[in-house]
Amino acid sequence: MSSMEDKIKGVANQAIGKVKEEVGHVTNDKKLEGEGVAQNIKGKVQQTTGDAKDAVKSGVDKI
Repeated sequence: MSSMEDKIKGVANQAIGKVKEEVGHVTNDKKLEGEGVAQNIKGKVQQTTGDAKDAVKSGVDKI
């Protein structure tokens, strides 16, 4: 997966996770709220992975 794909999927997972988290909070559905938190974290990890791939590629390109 390319760094751009990682970043796009990361943003999407963060957005969906945040919605799940808020809906779970409003409806007092702790399971949905927890799923949202987990999906939000997954999205952040995906974005970080994309950033790391970019950094590695940039470093290799300088060599």
